[in-house]
Amino acid sequence: MRKRRNAAITIATLAIGLFASACVVQPPPPAQPSPAQPPPALAAPPPVVPAPAGSPTLSVDKTVVTGLDHPWDIAFVDASTMLYTERPGRISSLVGGVSKLVGTISDVTTTGEDGLMGIAVDPNFATNQFIYVCVSTTANDNRLRRYTVNLAAAANAGLSLPLDLVGPIPHANFHDGCRVRFQPGTTPAALWVTTGDAGQGPAPQNGNGLGGKVLRITTTGAAYTGNASARQWYTKGHRNPQGLAFRPGSNDPYTAEHGPNINDEVNKLVNGGNAGWDPDTGGAYDQSLPMTDLVKFPGAMRPVWRSGDAGTIAPSGITFLSGSQWKAWDGALIVAVLKNSELRVLLMNPDGSVSGQFQVPGSTGTRLRSVVQGPDGNLYVATDVGSPGGAIWKITPS
Repeated sequence: MRKRRNAAITIATLAIGLFASACVVQPPPPAQPSPAQPPPALAAPPPVVPAPAGSPTLSVDKTVVTGLDHPWDIAFVDASTMLYTERPGRISSLVGGVSKLVGTISDVTTTGEDGLMGIAVDPNFATNQFIYVCVSTTANDNRLRRYTVNLAAAANAGLSLPLDLVGPIPHANFHDGCRVRFQPGTTPAALWVTTGDAGQGPAPQNGNGLGGKVLRITTTGAAYTGNASARQWYTKGHRNPQGLAFRPGSNDPYTAEHGPNINDEVNKLVNGGNAGWDPDTGGAYDQSLPMTDLVKFPGAMRPVWRSGDAGTIAPSGITFLSGSQWKAWDGALIVAVLKNSELRVLLMNPDGSVSGQFQVPGSTGTRLRSVVQGPDGNLYVATDVGSPGGAIWKITPS
């Protein structure tokens, strides 16, 4: 009897011990390293495609204006009056096929790619005679400046009352940006200005500065109401945006800008957006960094077009084609190209992305700085050629 009792006690004790050990919280197994995540990737560059069926037939007049020294930008007062800039500081008019020097800016500096660059005509020019230019000054900065214009004045006497609206904007002999455009249909009038990083590492991501930005301002230079930055800039993180245009219908803003040695870009801008360029390495300027750095800025705007990892073409001015005369090209974005010396057409999808690209036949061989669709529906192109070879072309579709 005693033996069976002792055996029962032993079995009970063993069961209690097993239960207790089972209740002990065991440490978790050592963490296994997670597989490395690939960095975010940009979409592939749009394919090169043939010009679509139904493309217009083009005639090109390369003698609209000749004998120029690096013409930079074109703007229209009305269907009969064009204004254009030359980098050394001249603003001229073309009226009825006759060109006249309107005025010369005395404090302009040209040490490289800088000088007198973008121009825009006030929507109310008929009553106020205002134009706006982006100019590199001898004070070693870039400025947005307003002038009053008298088109009837004698040659070189048509500019007066200069007024600096924005500046100092960072300046260098490269990466100055300086395209100036009014956004159609805005009240009050929205004036947009692109600015380059001027080779300054911290500039593009510095929300308190003006370099490496796209500005949206009023005609007084103040920040436009509704800017997400609460400042003058609409987007930041740009390298050298020289193209600026607004898509007909949606009025969405687009820019074109130069990449370092790869990946030029066209961007559809988003209010408060970051284009993702950050060359700052301890204050130095590092051009080896990604044009759109999605590791550092995962929410950066994705380009709708890029030249790709094989190299750059150096896009400059851009404009949207509009009108039935452009047939299958109606609604496309056209790009004036410097390095590749061409006009390039980007075919647009309804969502604002690019479905394909091709060269304008016959447009190759000359560096092209600006392209503008005039009130007559034709294209006007400024060549990036020094004196006396610079010119303005007209391209007429049929």
